[in-house]
Amino acid sequence: MIATYQINQQRLWSSLQKLATFGASENISEEGITRLSLQKEDLAARKYVIELMKEAGLSVKVDVVGNIIGSLKGVDQTKPIVMTGSHIDTVYQGGRFDGALGVLGAIEAVRSIKESGIKLQNTIEVVSFTDEEGTRFGTGYIGSKAMAGELDETILQLRDDEGVSYEEAFCQAGFQPERYKEAIRNKEAIKAFIEMHIEQGKVLEGNNLAIGIVTSIQGPVWMEVTFEGHADHAGATPMNMRYDSGLAMAEVMLDVEKIATQYGGVGTVGKLRIEPGGVNIIPGISKFSIDLRHIDKTKRIDMVYKVREAIHQVSNKRGVSAKVDVKKSVDPKVCSPKVMEAIEEACHQLDQPTMKLQCGAGHDSLIMANITEMGMIFVRSKDGISHHPKEWTDTEDCAIGTQVLFNTLVNLAQ
Repeated sequence: MIATYQINQQRLWSSLQKLATFGASENISEEGITRLSLQKEDLAARKYVIELMKEAGLSVKVDVVGNIIGSLKGVDQTKPIVMTGSHIDTVYQGGRFDGALGVLGAIEAVRSIKESGIKLQNTIEVVSFTDEEGTRFGTGYIGSKAMAGELDETILQLRDDEGVSYEEAFCQAGFQPERYKEAIRNKEAIKAFIEMHIEQGKVLEGNNLAIGIVTSIQGPVWMEVTFEGHADHAGATPMNMRYDSGLAMAEVMLDVEKIATQYGGVGTVGKLRIEPGGVNIIPGISKFSIDLRHIDKTKRIDMVYKVREAIHQVSNKRGVSAKVDVKKSVDPKVCSPKVMEAIEEACHQLDQPTMKLQCGAGHDSLIMANITEMGMIFVRSKDGISHHPKEWTDTEDCAIGTQVLFNTLVNLAQ
Protein backbone atom coordinates (compact mmCIF):
# COMPACT_ATOMS: atom_id res chain seq x y z
CA MET A 1 0.00 0.00 0.00
CA ILE A 2 2.82 2.39 0.82
CA ALA A 3 4.46 2.02 -2.57
CA THR A 4 1.26 2.05 -4.64
CA TYR A 5 -0.76 4.98 -3.22
CA GLN A 6 -0.14 8.00 -5.47
CA ILE A 7 -0.05 11.66 -4.53
CA ASN A 8 -2.23 13.99 -6.61
CA GLN A 9 0.15 15.39 -9.23
CA GLN A 10 -2.25 17.96 -10.67
CA ARG A 11 -3.27 19.25 -7.24
CA LEU A 12 0.39 19.71 -6.33
CA TRP A 13 1.17 21.52 -9.58
CA SER A 14 -1.84 23.80 -9.27
CA SER A 15 -0.79 24.82 -5.76
CA LEU A 16 2.76 25.58 -6.94
CA GLN A 17 1.46 27.81 -9.73
CA LYS A 18 -0.97 29.56 -7.38
CA LEU A 19 1.76 30.30 -4.82
CA ALA A 20 3.91 31.68 -7.65
CA THR A 21 1.36 34.46 -8.21
CA PHE A 22 2.22 36.05 -4.86
CA GLY A 23 5.00 38.50 -5.59
CA ALA A 24 5.16 37.68 -9.30
CA SER A 25 5.89 40.30 -11.92
CA GLU A 26 3.69 40.59 -15.00
CA ASN A 27 6.36 38.74 -16.97
CA ILE A 28 7.24 36.04 -14.45
CA SER A 29 9.49 34.11 -16.85
CA GLU A 30 11.73 37.16 -17.30
CA GLU A 31 11.42 39.07 -14.02
CA GLY A 32 10.54 36.29 -11.61
CA ILE A 33 9.05 36.44 -8.13
CA THR A 34 10.04 38.80 -5.33
CA ARG A 35 8.47 37.66 -2.06
CA LEU A 36 10.63 39.01 0.73
CA SER A 37 10.01 37.95 4.30
CA LEU A 38 7.21 39.78 6.13
CA GLN A 39 6.43 42.09 3.23
CA LYS A 40 2.87 42.21 1.89
CA GLU A 41 3.51 39.59 -0.81
CA ASP A 42 4.87 37.16 1.77
CA LEU A 43 2.02 37.83 4.19
CA ALA A 44 -0.52 37.12 1.44
CA ALA A 45 1.30 33.91 0.50
CA ARG A 46 1.27 32.84 4.15
CA LYS A 47 -2.52 33.09 4.22
CA TYR A 48 -2.68 30.84 1.17
CA VAL A 49 -0.42 28.23 2.80
CA ILE A 50 -2.55 28.25 5.95
CA GLU A 51 -5.71 27.77 3.85
CA LEU A 52 -4.04 24.91 1.96
CA MET A 53 -3.03 23.19 5.20
CA LYS A 54 -6.57 23.45 6.53
CA GLU A 55 -8.00 22.09 3.27
CA ALA A 56 -5.59 19.15 3.66
CA GLY A 57 -7.16 18.38 7.04
CA LEU A 58 -4.23 19.54 9.13
CA SER A 59 -4.53 21.41 12.41
CA VAL A 60 -2.66 24.69 11.98
CA LYS A 61 -0.85 27.03 14.33
CA VAL A 62 1.56 29.93 13.79
CA ASP A 63 4.28 30.44 16.39
CA VAL A 64 5.60 33.76 17.74
CA VAL A 65 8.15 34.20 14.93
CA GLY A 66 5.73 33.30 12.14
CA ASN A 67 6.57 29.66 11.49
CA ILE A 68 3.43 28.04 10.03
CA ILE A 69 2.95 24.53 11.40
CA GLY A 70 0.35 22.05 10.14
CA SER A 71 -0.09 18.77 12.05
CA LEU A 72 -1.46 15.34 11.16
CA LYS A 73 -1.96 13.56 14.47
CA GLY A 74 -0.44 10.14 14.92
CA VAL A 75 -1.92 7.20 16.81
CA ASP A 76 0.58 7.47 19.67
CA GLN A 77 0.82 11.05 20.98
CA THR A 78 3.70 10.09 23.28
CA LYS A 79 6.02 9.45 20.35
CA PRO A 80 8.23 12.23 18.93
CA ILE A 81 6.99 13.95 15.79
CA VAL A 82 8.35 13.57 12.27
CA MET A 83 8.78 17.03 10.72
CA THR A 84 9.02 18.13 7.10
CA GLY A 85 8.90 21.45 5.25
CA SER A 86 10.92 24.34 3.91
CA HIS A 87 10.20 28.06 3.23
CA ILE A 88 8.17 30.28 0.90
CA ASP A 89 10.17 33.54 0.96
CA THR A 90 12.30 34.27 -2.13
CA VAL A 91 15.30 36.26 -3.22
CA TYR A 92 14.88 39.27 -5.53
CA GLN A 93 13.50 38.04 -8.87
CA GLY A 94 13.58 34.43 -7.74
CA GLY A 95 11.91 31.34 -9.11
CA ARG A 96 8.77 29.29 -8.47
CA PHE A 97 10.25 26.20 -6.83
CA ASP A 98 13.03 27.14 -4.39
CA GLY A 99 11.55 26.45 -0.95
CA ALA A 100 8.01 26.38 -2.30
CA LEU A 101 8.24 22.76 -3.48
CA GLY A 102 9.39 21.69 -0.02
CA VAL A 103 6.37 23.31 1.65
CA LEU A 104 3.64 22.53 -0.88
CA GLY A 105 5.04 19.08 -1.61
CA ALA A 106 4.98 18.33 2.11
CA ILE A 107 1.35 19.48 2.36
CA GLU A 108 0.44 17.27 -0.61
CA ALA A 109 2.34 14.27 0.79
CA VAL A 110 0.66 14.52 4.19
CA ARG A 111 -2.74 15.20 2.61
CA SER A 112 -2.29 12.04 0.54
CA ILE A 113 -1.30 10.04 3.63
CA LYS A 114 -4.53 11.16 5.28
CA GLU A 115 -6.57 10.31 2.18
CA SER A 116 -4.91 6.90 1.85
CA GLY A 117 -6.19 5.82 5.25
CA ILE A 118 -2.69 4.87 6.42
CA LYS A 119 -2.50 5.15 10.21
CA LEU A 120 0.84 6.42 11.46
CA GLN A 121 2.17 6.07 14.98
CA ASN A 122 4.02 9.41 14.96
CA THR A 123 2.47 12.81 14.38
CA ILE A 124 3.72 14.53 11.23
CA GLU A 125 4.25 18.29 11.17
CA VAL A 126 4.59 20.35 8.01
CA VAL A 127 6.49 23.60 8.62
CA SER A 128 6.83 26.72 6.48
CA PHE A 129 9.77 28.47 8.11
CA THR A 130 10.05 32.25 8.38
CA ASP A 131 12.77 33.98 6.33
CA GLU A 132 15.15 31.27 5.18
CA GLU A 133 16.70 33.37 2.41
CA GLY A 134 17.75 36.37 4.52
CA THR A 135 17.35 38.67 1.52
CA ARG A 136 15.51 41.52 3.20
CA PHE A 137 17.56 41.93 6.39
CA GLY A 138 20.85 40.32 5.40
CA THR A 139 20.61 37.23 7.60
CA GLY A 140 18.50 34.12 7.19
CA TYR A 141 17.21 30.89 8.78
CA ILE A 142 15.19 32.99 11.22
CA GLY A 143 12.33 30.56 11.78
CA SER A 144 14.49 27.44 12.02
CA LYS A 145 16.99 29.21 14.30
CA ALA A 146 14.15 30.25 16.60
CA MET A 147 12.86 26.67 16.67
CA ALA A 148 16.35 25.31 17.40
CA GLY A 149 16.99 27.85 20.17
CA GLU A 150 19.75 29.58 18.20
CA LEU A 151 18.15 32.93 17.44
CA ASP A 152 20.13 35.92 18.68
CA GLU A 153 17.86 38.81 19.70
CA THR A 154 20.33 41.29 18.16
CA ILE A 155 18.90 40.38 14.74
CA LEU A 156 15.75 42.25 15.74
CA GLN A 157 17.68 45.50 15.35
CA LEU A 158 18.79 44.79 11.77
CA ARG A 159 17.20 47.08 9.19
CA ASP A 160 16.17 46.58 5.59
CA ASP A 161 16.96 48.97 2.73
CA GLU A 162 13.95 51.10 3.69
CA GLY A 163 15.14 51.50 7.28
CA VAL A 164 12.53 49.14 8.77
CA SER A 165 13.91 47.04 11.63
CA TYR A 166 13.28 43.33 11.90
CA GLU A 167 11.44 43.96 15.16
CA GLU A 168 9.16 46.50 13.47
CA ALA A 169 8.48 44.13 10.58
CA PHE A 170 7.53 41.33 12.96
CA CYS A 171 5.20 43.59 14.91
CA GLN A 172 3.60 45.02 11.76
CA ALA A 173 2.90 41.43 10.65
CA GLY A 174 1.16 40.70 13.95
CA PHE A 175 3.88 38.60 15.58
CA GLN A 176 5.55 39.02 18.97
CA PRO A 177 9.31 39.06 18.46
CA GLU A 178 10.07 39.73 22.13
CA ARG A 179 8.65 36.27 22.88
CA TYR A 180 10.88 34.51 20.33
CA LYS A 181 12.11 31.98 22.88
CA GLU A 182 8.62 30.47 22.98
CA ALA A 183 9.31 29.07 19.48
CA ILE A 184 12.02 26.74 20.83
CA ARG A 185 11.23 23.05 20.43
CA ASN A 186 12.47 20.28 22.69
CA LYS A 187 15.01 18.01 21.02
CA GLU A 188 13.38 14.90 22.42
CA ALA A 189 10.06 15.92 20.85
CA ILE A 190 11.31 15.64 17.24
CA LYS A 191 12.28 12.28 15.74
CA ALA A 192 13.51 13.60 12.38
CA PHE A 193 13.36 16.50 9.92
CA ILE A 194 13.16 15.88 6.17
CA GLU A 195 13.36 18.68 3.62
CA MET A 196 12.52 18.25 -0.05
CA HIS A 197 14.15 20.87 -2.25
CA ILE A 198 15.11 21.44 -5.85
CA GLU A 199 18.78 20.65 -6.37
CA GLN A 200 19.80 24.12 -7.65
CA GLY A 201 22.58 22.39 -9.55
CA LYS A 202 23.21 20.11 -12.55
CA VAL A 203 24.36 16.85 -10.94
CA LEU A 204 21.02 15.02 -11.13
CA GLU A 205 20.31 16.30 -14.61
CA GLY A 206 23.77 15.21 -15.73
CA ASN A 207 23.06 11.71 -14.40
CA ASN A 208 19.53 11.62 -15.89
CA LEU A 209 17.96 11.20 -12.44
CA ALA A 210 14.89 12.87 -10.99
CA ILE A 211 15.80 12.30 -7.33
CA GLY A 212 18.93 12.54 -5.20
CA ILE A 213 19.71 11.80 -1.55
CA VAL A 214 21.77 14.51 0.15
CA THR A 215 24.75 13.35 2.22
CA SER A 216 26.04 16.69 3.55
CA ILE A 217 25.37 20.43 3.33
CA GLN A 218 27.86 23.25 2.95
CA GLY A 219 27.66 25.91 5.65
CA PRO A 220 27.78 29.57 4.56
CA VAL A 221 29.56 32.54 6.10
CA TRP A 222 28.15 35.91 5.05
CA MET A 223 30.34 38.98 5.50
CA GLU A 224 29.57 42.62 4.84
CA VAL A 225 32.66 44.68 4.04
CA THR A 226 32.83 48.47 4.03
CA PHE A 227 35.79 50.36 2.59
CA GLU A 228 35.94 54.09 3.28
CA GLY A 229 38.32 56.25 1.26
CA HIS A 230 37.77 59.78 -0.01
CA ALA A 231 35.34 61.02 -2.64
CA ASP A 232 37.14 63.39 -5.01
CA HIS A 233 36.68 64.84 -8.49
CA ALA A 234 37.35 62.21 -11.16
CA GLY A 235 39.08 64.72 -13.46
CA ALA A 236 40.99 66.89 -11.03
CA THR A 237 42.53 64.19 -8.81
CA PRO A 238 45.73 62.51 -10.13
CA MET A 239 45.84 58.71 -10.00
CA ASN A 240 48.62 58.70 -7.39
CA MET A 241 46.61 60.92 -5.02
CA ARG A 242 43.43 58.88 -4.84
CA TYR A 243 41.89 56.89 -1.98
CA ASP A 244 39.51 54.90 -4.15
CA SER A 245 37.28 52.57 -2.17
CA GLY A 246 35.84 51.16 -5.40
CA LEU A 247 39.19 49.82 -6.57
CA ALA A 248 39.78 48.36 -3.10
CA MET A 249 36.49 46.49 -3.46
CA ALA A 250 37.45 45.28 -6.95
CA GLU A 251 40.74 43.86 -5.69
CA VAL A 252 39.07 41.96 -2.87
CA MET A 253 36.46 40.57 -5.26
CA LEU A 254 39.25 38.97 -7.27
CA ASP A 255 40.92 37.76 -4.07
CA VAL A 256 37.68 36.02 -3.04
CA GLU A 257 37.70 34.11 -6.33
CA LYS A 258 41.35 33.07 -5.91
CA ILE A 259 40.96 31.97 -2.29
CA ALA A 260 37.78 29.96 -2.92
CA THR A 261 39.45 28.20 -5.85
CA GLN A 262 42.59 27.51 -3.84
CA TYR A 263 40.68 25.79 -1.02
CA GLY A 264 38.17 23.95 -3.20
CA GLY A 265 35.24 25.92 -1.80
CA VAL A 266 33.05 28.63 -3.29
CA GLY A 267 33.08 32.38 -2.82
CA THR A 268 30.66 34.99 -4.16
CA VAL A 269 30.33 38.76 -4.07
CA GLY A 270 26.68 39.33 -4.89
CA LYS A 271 25.67 42.69 -3.44
CA LEU A 272 27.56 45.94 -4.07
CA ARG A 273 26.98 49.60 -3.30
CA ILE A 274 29.18 52.60 -4.09
CA GLU A 275 28.78 56.11 -2.70
CA PRO A 276 28.28 58.83 -3.82
CA GLY A 277 27.70 56.87 -7.04
CA GLY A 278 28.40 59.63 -9.57
CA VAL A 279 30.01 58.95 -12.94
CA ASN A 280 32.55 61.71 -12.31
CA ILE A 281 33.21 61.08 -8.61
CA ILE A 282 35.85 58.79 -7.15
CA PRO A 283 34.04 56.31 -4.85
CA GLY A 284 34.37 57.39 -1.23
CA ILE A 285 32.53 54.43 0.31
CA SER A 286 32.16 50.93 -1.05
CA LYS A 287 30.05 48.31 0.66
CA PHE A 288 29.74 44.72 -0.54
CA SER A 289 28.80 41.21 0.56
CA ILE A 290 30.97 38.09 0.60
CA ASP A 291 29.48 34.59 0.72
CA LEU A 292 31.99 31.82 1.55
CA ARG A 293 31.09 28.12 1.67
CA HIS A 294 32.81 24.78 2.11
CA ILE A 295 31.74 21.31 3.16
CA ASP A 296 34.83 21.13 5.42
CA LYS A 297 34.56 23.49 8.40
CA THR A 298 38.33 23.73 8.89
CA LYS A 299 38.92 24.73 5.29
CA ARG A 300 36.11 27.25 5.49
CA ILE A 301 37.74 28.78 8.57
CA ASP A 302 40.96 29.04 6.56
CA MET A 303 39.08 30.70 3.69
CA VAL A 304 37.59 33.30 6.01
CA TYR A 305 41.02 33.99 7.51
CA LYS A 306 42.59 34.44 4.08
CA VAL A 307 39.81 36.77 2.93
CA ARG A 308 40.18 38.89 6.07
CA GLU A 309 43.91 39.00 5.44
CA ALA A 310 43.32 40.14 1.85
CA ILE A 311 40.96 42.89 3.04
CA HIS A 312 43.59 44.13 5.50
CA GLN A 313 46.33 44.15 2.86
CA VAL A 314 44.21 46.01 0.31
CA SER A 315 43.14 48.52 2.96
CA ASN A 316 46.76 49.34 3.77
CA LYS A 317 47.84 49.39 0.14
CA ARG A 318 45.16 51.88 -0.93
CA GLY A 319 44.96 53.99 2.22
CA VAL A 320 41.29 53.25 2.91
CA SER A 321 39.72 52.06 6.15
CA ALA A 322 38.01 48.69 6.31
CA LYS A 323 35.17 47.31 8.43
CA VAL A 324 34.00 43.69 8.34
CA ASP A 325 30.70 42.50 9.82
CA VAL A 326 29.80 38.80 9.87
CA LYS A 327 26.08 38.61 9.09
CA LYS A 328 25.68 34.84 9.12
CA SER A 329 27.82 31.85 10.02
CA VAL A 330 26.43 28.33 9.91
CA ASP A 331 28.53 25.19 10.24
CA PRO A 332 28.35 22.55 7.49
CA LYS A 333 26.36 19.45 8.43
CA VAL A 334 26.30 15.72 7.64
CA CYS A 335 22.90 14.16 7.02
CA SER A 336 21.56 11.46 9.33
CA PRO A 337 22.28 7.89 8.13
CA LYS A 338 18.86 6.84 9.48
CA VAL A 339 17.02 9.45 7.44
CA MET A 340 19.11 8.76 4.34
CA GLU A 341 18.24 5.08 4.74
CA ALA A 342 14.52 5.93 4.97
CA ILE A 343 14.73 8.00 1.77
CA GLU A 344 16.69 5.27 0.00
CA GLU A 345 14.10 2.70 1.05
CA ALA A 346 11.35 4.97 -0.30
CA CYS A 347 13.12 5.12 -3.67
CA HIS A 348 13.46 1.33 -3.63
CA GLN A 349 9.75 0.91 -2.85
CA LEU A 350 8.93 3.09 -5.86
CA ASP A 351 11.56 1.56 -8.18
CA GLN A 352 12.93 5.07 -8.44
CA PRO A 353 16.64 5.26 -9.38
CA THR A 354 18.64 7.69 -7.27
CA MET A 355 22.13 8.71 -6.18
CA LYS A 356 23.82 10.37 -3.23
CA LEU A 357 25.29 13.84 -3.55
CA GLN A 358 26.46 16.85 -1.57
CA CYS A 359 24.47 20.05 -1.19
CA GLY A 360 26.17 23.36 -1.95
CA ALA A 361 23.31 25.67 -0.96
CA GLY A 362 22.20 26.55 2.56
CA HIS A 363 18.82 25.35 3.85
CA ASP A 364 16.79 25.27 7.07
CA SER A 365 18.03 21.66 7.33
CA LEU A 366 21.42 23.05 8.38
CA ILE A 367 19.83 24.49 11.49
CA MET A 368 17.42 21.64 12.22
CA ALA A 369 20.37 19.22 12.23
CA ASN A 370 21.37 20.77 15.55
CA ILE A 371 18.28 19.42 17.30
CA THR A 372 17.26 16.28 15.39
CA GLU A 373 18.11 13.68 12.76
CA MET A 374 18.10 15.49 9.40
CA GLY A 375 17.90 14.49 5.76
CA MET A 376 17.16 16.04 2.37
CA ILE A 377 15.54 14.86 -0.84
CA PHE A 378 16.80 16.64 -3.93
CA VAL A 379 14.64 17.05 -7.05
CA ARG A 380 16.15 17.69 -10.48
CA SER A 381 16.56 21.32 -11.63
CA LYS A 382 16.49 22.16 -15.34
CA ASP A 383 19.95 23.42 -16.40
CA GLY A 384 20.79 23.85 -12.70
CA ILE A 385 19.27 27.34 -12.72
CA SER A 386 18.07 28.73 -9.38
CA HIS A 387 17.48 32.09 -7.67
CA HIS A 388 16.46 33.22 -11.13
CA PRO A 389 13.21 33.69 -13.08
CA LYS A 390 14.08 30.75 -15.35
CA GLU A 391 14.35 28.32 -12.43
CA TRP A 392 12.35 25.25 -13.45
CA THR A 393 11.50 21.74 -12.30
CA ASP A 394 9.17 19.64 -14.46
CA THR A 395 5.70 18.64 -13.27
CA GLU A 396 6.63 14.97 -13.26
CA ASP A 397 9.78 15.53 -11.22
CA CYS A 398 7.88 17.56 -8.62
CA ALA A 399 5.43 14.66 -8.34
CA ILE A 400 8.18 12.03 -8.11
CA GLY A 401 9.92 13.98 -5.34
CA THR A 402 6.66 14.37 -3.45
CA GLN A 403 5.90 10.66 -3.81
CA VAL A 404 9.35 9.85 -2.41
CA LEU A 405 8.64 12.22 0.46
CA PHE A 406 5.28 10.49 1.04
CA ASN A 407 6.97 7.09 1.35
CA THR A 408 9.81 8.48 3.45
CA LEU A 409 7.40 9.98 5.97
CA VAL A 410 5.50 6.72 6.21
CA ASN A 411 8.76 4.79 6.66
CA LEU A 412 9.75 7.03 9.55
CA ALA A 413 6.36 7.41 11.22
CA GLN A 414 4.67 3.98 10.86
